[in-house]
Amino acid sequence: MNKYFSKEKLLYPFYVLTHPADGFYEIRHRDRGSVPISLILTALFSVSYSINRMMASFVVNDIDPREVDSFHDLEGVFLLFFLFCIGNWSITCLMEGEGRFKDIVIVLGYSLLPMVLTYVPATIISQFIAANEEAFYSLILFIGTAWSVVLALIGIMTIHNYSSLKTLVTLILTVAAMLIIVFIVMMLQDLVIQVYSFFRSIYMELMFRT
Repeated sequence: MNKYFSKEKLLYPFYVLTHPADGFYEIRHRDRGSVPISLILTALFSVSYSINRMMASFVVNDIDPREVDSFHDLEGVFLLFFLFCIGNWSITCLMEGEGRFKDIVIVLGYSLLPMVLTYVPATIISQFIAANEEAFYSLILFIGTAWSVVLALIGIMTIHNYSSLKTLVTLILTVAAMLIIVFIVMMLQDLVIQVYSFFRSIYMELMFRT
């Protein structure tokens, strides 16, 4: 347990916030990251995102809190999380990337920390702003999101030892790979449903005949 949740491991994501290049390099080459902590940060992002959707002031939020399903949000976040990780790993394996699958998981999870740290404060601040002060709320969310995107870019570039251009190309191909994976899964799902319906119809017909 101490291997994954030592004091050093727990504090390391905060080091990555201000030293992303060095931090992600240490993750790849000195195994200073933790997959469980990365997954916990991903779950915390989902929780903070749901809290923002449910509790942000009506001044900045037009979503009905009764329509927010936190469990559905959690499923969606983890689905996109692992879809990106699988897509990026599959592409970088073909493009001589040095990062392992666990490195991609850690980089993406740690990159979500700025949004974890900004979504809840933004939600609290939204309760005290007037209609003409929405920019303060939007600025906080923008800073958190932009910071996370920059961390993810630096992290992917560092663990795979890519140039900036190759990183951008890889990310574009990763999105394409994600779409292909979704398409294949949907086709397989449709195929399974059709096979199940076929055998079920045969079974029902045999039952009626007997």
